[in-house]
Amino acid sequence: MPHQFQRSIDIFKIFNLVFIVFSFIICVLLMFIPIPGMELLGTSPNWLFIWLIAWSIKQPVWSSAIAGLIVAWVYDGITLATPDHVFGFVIVGVCVAGLQKQKYTGEDFISVAFIVFFMTIVSETVFALHYLRIHWLSVSEVLPKYQETAIISAIITSLWSPVFYYPFNLCQQKIKQLERKVLK
Repeated sequence: MPHQFQRSIDIFKIFNLVFIVFSFIICVLLMFIPIPGMELLGTSPNWLFIWLIAWSIKQPVWSSAIAGLIVAWVYDGITLATPDHVFGFVIVGVCVAGLQKQKYTGEDFISVAFIVFFMTIVSETVFALHYLRIHWLSVSEVLPKYQETAIISAIITSLWSPVFYYPFNLCQQKIKQLERKVLK
């Protein structure tokens, strides 16, 4: 009987891993697909960033930092950005995991949209500072473009975050409920 119990736990771990990888692949594909009406002043939602935040909300800090690193590598591979987004995404993963969401916000779309909005600003700020350092530019040269990019990216990404977060969170909850049901 213990062998059967262990096998069911392994199946749920595998199923959860497949779900996480599948959701990540969907976000990668959404980065490539230009869907009409989804842009705001030429800026599309950053689906990988939304995935990072949706996943990091209920994860430990260290795994969110690793996820931030991996997501940033994939994002930089897609966008060919210079400088890279690694530092900003890792900071966002750590900050979101450190929020201990249940203490500060509710499980609703608005809370997630606010988290996405402010974490986008944080990520864009880190990127702008990194850009300043690499290209030896003055703040006055970068500030107008940074302000425009940060606010537009934060608005469009936070507006679309509930579209991904709700099904993602619902599936995660269903997997955990099913696992608890089988373990009883």
